[in-house]
Amino acid sequence: MSALPASSALLAFVLLLIAPLTIAGVAFLNTGLGRARSAAQALVGSIALAALAAILFVAFGSALATGPGLAFHLAGKPWNLFGSGVFFACGLASQPIEAQLGLLFELFAVALTVLLPWGSGADRLRLAAGACIAALYALVLFPLAAHWSWDTGWMAALGTNFGLGAGFIDPGGSGSIHVLGGFGALAVVWITGPRHGKFPKEGLSTAMPGHNVVYVLFGCLVSLVGWMAWNAAGALLWLHAPLTQLPQTVLNTVLSATAALAVTFTVTNIRFGKPDASLSANGWMAGLVASSASAAVIAPIAALFVGIIAGLVTPLLVELFELALSVDDPSGAIAVHMVAGLWGLLAAGLFSGGPGQLLAQLIGIAVLLGFFLPLVYFLLLGLNRLVPFRADYDSERIGMDLSELGGNAYPEFVMHRDDSYR
Repeated sequence: MSALPASSALLAFVLLLIAPLTIAGVAFLNTGLGRARSAAQALVGSIALAALAAILFVAFGSALATGPGLAFHLAGKPWNLFGSGVFFACGLASQPIEAQLGLLFELFAVALTVLLPWGSGADRLRLAAGACIAALYALVLFPLAAHWSWDTGWMAALGTNFGLGAGFIDPGGSGSIHVLGGFGALAVVWITGPRHGKFPKEGLSTAMPGHNVVYVLFGCLVSLVGWMAWNAAGALLWLHAPLTQLPQTVLNTVLSATAALAVTFTVTNIRFGKPDASLSANGWMAGLVASSASAAVIAPIAALFVGIIAGLVTPLLVELFELALSVDDPSGAIAVHMVAGLWGLLAAGLFSGGPGQLLAQLIGIAVLLGFFLPLVYFLLLGLNRLVPFRADYDSERIGMDLSELGGNAYPEFVMHRDDSYR
């Protein structure tokens, strides 16, 4: 990692102080899109899993993600696969400022990544299982993806070694955070299965709307603030963008989100006769996710197009996954983070650079789908045999709050029996 100018380093540090608002926003979305009887477990789980991931990443995972790296040579080119950092961030204060800021960025990134499988497993994923999934991400999955994409890894060096544009670019983490976390969300949904009563034998799926759309919409607004800072910090740290480029990066982030929201709002209004608040929120978030890879490298008109596609595809995919494939994903992370993240990576290649940059992005997408998706699935499948993911029937029926925390999030409200548990 080359040296950052002092002014850029200071600004990146300030932005990283704001970026965790993205984590808070996603935590509120996870909570609001779940059921009232599991609200406290969802929110305390988001906090606990983010904290656990941060601790384990700094203690152990960061050694795999950072440092000059351990490489082998093939065809006369270095292929850097693993970091060669130190455990427990020892000697961090003596490291160059860009290395310190890079570690801080990755610390927040892994905390965000582990919230995505947690949200998709809402109302039936046990807290102990969520903690084990977070540990697996913090120790192995995220460090490997982060090193390949951001630090000195082989995907980031595709430009230097093979002349493919600037190499694989993903400054805000569409791939390393959102696609990787979305793979975990998909694996959790596959392994745990749907919530009881979601897909009855007689008829189509049962509607299980989120219990608090205000939490969901508030999470969207909080996430926007964090996302603008996140994308700008990523552009400074991983692309060494000049300060004059940052206003456009922030503008593109906003344009992508707002265009996605407008399209999803319109699509749901046409589809259902009225706009759907939860799906509109998912469209907003999909626009932000897609901007993570592309906002720093494309023009504003392209950012609008990126958001339009994200906003168009997201509600259609949510409906397709649920009605055609019987996928029960309460938070929508599979469509919002996995699919929109892949679109953001592709858009970064389509609208910046030439054919070489597009090829670098396609290689990165192929690695994510061909290597990380099966790796995530089989690791989580094996983990489920050691620590069962799904709560038992009675725990799900009375709610995860009461079964895992001993009390409800809303004790003054009467929790009525759900007919789907007959």
